[in-house]
Amino acid sequence: MLLTFHPSVAQQKVQFSQYMFNNLVINPAYAGADEALSLTFIHRAQWNGIDNAPNTQTLTGHTLFRKKHFGLGATIVNDQYGVHKNLSALTNYAYHLQTGKHSFLSLGVQAGIYDTRSDYASLIGGVTNDPRLYANISETFFDFGAGVYYRSPRLHVGLSAPQLLPETINLADTLSVRLSRTNYFLFSKYRITQNESLEYEPSILLKYFPGLPLSYDVNINMIYRKVLTLGLSYRKRESVDFLLKAQITPQFQVGYAYDHAIGSVARLANGSHELMVQYLFKFVETRVASPR
Repeated sequence: MLLTFHPSVAQQKVQFSQYMFNNLVINPAYAGADEALSLTFIHRAQWNGIDNAPNTQTLTGHTLFRKKHFGLGATIVNDQYGVHKNLSALTNYAYHLQTGKHSFLSLGVQAGIYDTRSDYASLIGGVTNDPRLYANISETFFDFGAGVYYRSPRLHVGLSAPQLLPETINLADTLSVRLSRTNYFLFSKYRITQNESLEYEPSILLKYFPGLPLSYDVNINMIYRKVLTLGLSYRKRESVDFLLKAQITPQFQVGYAYDHAIGSVARLANGSHELMVQYLFKFVETRVASPR
C-alpha cells in the first residue's frame, strides 16, 4: 500500500467558468457594484457523461442604495454530486468608499446557512453490521464570509474568503469529519480598448485552499461593440474553457461556457456545460431634442 500511494486533491468550493460576469458568487464585497438591481442565474452541469457528477444552480441578486454608499444582496446555491446534496442561502452587505471620480473600494461580508445531506445508505450493496452506514447524515451550519473589492472603469481587483467558518460533522463521540476549510480567492481583470468596436479583458482567478496546491483560472475575453463577448480560459490541469456572452438588450444578457477536460480529468470525464442568464434593471437615459 505504501508503494502504491498517490496524493489526491479535491474541489472544495463550487466553481464557475463565468465567474468574471458575476463576482458575487466569490466575493460579497461586489454587492451593489453593478449600480442597479442585478439578477443572475447560472446552471452548471460538470463532467458530462459521469453518473451523479456535480450539478449546480445558483441565483444571485444585489442592488445599490442611495448615494452609492452600500449594497445589499442574496445568494442561493444548490449543489448536488454523488450522494450529497448541499443548499446554501446567504445575505450580502457591502460598503462602497469612493476613491476617485469613477473608482470605488468596497468592503463586504456575508452570512447565512449551509445545509448538507448525504445518503450513504444508497451506497450499500450488501449486508453490513454498521448502523451508521444505513443512516442519512443531515447537518445545518452557520456560514460567514468576507471580502474586499476595488473597481474602476478599467481595473477590478478582489480578495475574498467566502467561507470562514469550518464545518465539522460528529459521527461518534470520538470521531468527527471536517467537511471544509477556508477558501481564498484573488481576482483581477483589466479592460484594454483597441478601438470603438473592439475591447479586450484579460482576467485571472487564484484559488488557495490550505493543504492543497495553488490553483488558478486564466482568461481572455474579446468584446465586440459591447454586445458580443468571446472568451478563452485555462483552468490549471483541468480544462480549457470556451465562453460566449451576448447582450440581447441593454438590460438582458445570456452566456454559455463549455469546459473541455484535459490531463487526467479527460480520461474520466467529458466536458462541462454552463448557462448564464442575467437581467439588469438599469435603463439608459437619452436626450430627446424637440424640433420646435
